[in-house]
Amino acid sequence: MRKLTVIFTLLALCVCVHAETIILRTGARVQGTIVFQNEEVVIIRNAEGARFQYPKSDVAEIVSEDKIPESRNSEITREDPEIKTSKKASILLEIAAGGAAVPNQMMGAAVSADLLVGSHHIGDRHIFVGGGLGYHGLFVEGDKYNFLPIQAVIRMPFMETKHAPVFGMGVGYGVALSKNYIGGLYAGVDLGYRYQLNPKTALGAVFYTQFQQAKVLVSETVEQAVFTNYTGRSLIAFGAKFTFYF
Repeated sequence: MRKLTVIFTLLALCVCVHAETIILRTGARVQGTIVFQNEEVVIIRNAEGARFQYPKSDVAEIVSEDKIPESRNSEITREDPEIKTSKKASILLEIAAGGAAVPNQMMGAAVSADLLVGSHHIGDRHIFVGGGLGYHGLFVEGDKYNFLPIQAVIRMPFMETKHAPVFGMGVGYGVALSKNYIGGLYAGVDLGYRYQLNPKTALGAVFYTQFQQAKVLVSETVEQAVFTNYTGRSLIAFGAKFTFYF
């Protein structure tokens, strides 16, 4: 009877104890129950009751019975380990299409593409801060306005989750790609959604508004004489933008 009691007790302990496996960077595996861990060490007790201590830097992975990537029973907690970034440098590609307008003129179309380089990791947040170049084309009433924007931007999610609304701003100078007009100040605002695929890449879809200053060359005939001069003009673009972080 005593032997049966011991056997049932051991079975109960086996069921209740939450076992983990420590995988070291050398490839060795140690099974048991983690009794303590912090940012420096991990202490595990095996089935025989012996305790082993390993530096956290020597541990490649901690796997539990329910296959959670890391143990959560100590001082370390992570809200969403799948989106913790592992690199700080990132490239942001943005492609947009929509409408364009010039005050007191009819509306037209607008297309743009921007390639930006910067940091995708500010503190513990996936905030992109960087700058770069692009192409912005606006077509209004048969007139074409093509610019090469040199800009600095920020793209910031409202929440640090895989699915998050995102807000962005950009400012710079639009270099004119034609002799018929001169470029000027450029500014833009974005508001939309971003999905974090993994720690290094993300996709986004946003609505945007862009403002571009320019000076356009105009001609005026006075008493059969033709005079040319540059006049200021504000160009506005708006629409949808696709973003890709990698």
